[in-house]
Amino acid sequence: MEPFDVAIAGAGAAGLMCAMVAGQRGRRAVLIEHNSAPGAKILISGGGRCNFTNLGIAPERFISTNPHFCKSALSRYSAGNFIALVERHRIAYHEKTLGQLFCDGSARAILDMLLAECRVARVEVCCGAKITGIERADDFRIATDRGDFAAAAVVLATGGLSIPKMGATSFAYDTARRFGLAIVEPRPGLVPFRMQGAVLELCRSLSGVSAEAMVACRDTSFRESLLFTHRGLSGPAILQISSYWRQGDAISIDLLPELDAEAFLKDRRRTRPRAELKTILAELLPARLAEKFAEDAPAGAIANLSDQALAQAAARLKRWHLTPADTEGWGRAEVTVGGVDTAELSSKTMESKKVPGLYVIGEAVDVTGWLGGYNFQWAWSSGWCAGEAI
Repeated sequence: MEPFDVAIAGAGAAGLMCAMVAGQRGRRAVLIEHNSAPGAKILISGGGRCNFTNLGIAPERFISTNPHFCKSALSRYSAGNFIALVERHRIAYHEKTLGQLFCDGSARAILDMLLAECRVARVEVCCGAKITGIERADDFRIATDRGDFAAAAVVLATGGLSIPKMGATSFAYDTARRFGLAIVEPRPGLVPFRMQGAVLELCRSLSGVSAEAMVACRDTSFRESLLFTHRGLSGPAILQISSYWRQGDAISIDLLPELDAEAFLKDRRRTRPRAELKTILAELLPARLAEKFAEDAPAGAIANLSDQALAQAAARLKRWHLTPADTEGWGRAEVTVGGVDTAELSSKTMESKKVPGLYVIGEAVDVTGWLGGYNFQWAWSSGWCAGEAI
């Protein structure tokens, strides 16, 4: 059994980046992946076009028990560094919205780029191999159902619990615990909400309708579109706020951000007195949504509505408070919030402070980015830092 300098568990975004960088530095690296092929999540990301980073990367757009932990990695390997790599491989890309960068073609281009870099760096890739145990004496011994490996260093890059059908498991957390590392309890992030009762019935009646909104929870808010579904609420604004939501929290929805709804309705009562409230609201909202939100107001022309009735209608539009029953769980979550406690790791190298030679990167770490390429950038940055340090 010829030893490697590093064995990397997981051939996703972070693992591929780590292996590439370590190999470029002359380290003998092996990627061990339990799926039959590498980069499964890369291929499905961004609707198959891979939202590979964001022009607005900043530490405050990441969630962690220690909000300062991600600063070192993000500054040492930035979005600009990854964009330069993409451009060197002549992969065409475009900015969509809010700084999100997507491939013009397929996400396959990003995966092929990483695999090409790994080939040049002489990284060995072993797919379809399930790790059954990792032990450490002088070196690490990694047992798999396709044979054993020895390595001076081990990198846990197997991600979190999101999207089990893509092969997500608790492997990184279980292994970290066995080596004495603390875990911040994982929970689903970037995930739709499930509603119940009257709110669920409303959502079902509006299933498929989307609208721009400001959604807030725990002193954090996002202005993007929300989507009504037959189970509750989804869409970018909901996915974003879900990473900050905890069981039992209420969320607040402003369906008319930056508009004084009460003043608007009073103005329309003066200028369009014969119109119904649902007709007035349809100037600003999708027709089905306008009709639903007008149902609680007295019927008839807006001229017949009192100041109090207009104020109540405006309040519902601007401050719609509701409490989700739950999220849709790991099967629909795009990321995991929580993971290996950053207090256990060096922010510069991603190496365990307790176990020399053990590194944790990517989604397995308690660092979670916003929707829109942030989590890929964390994978590139943390993977690069470990690859440079090994």
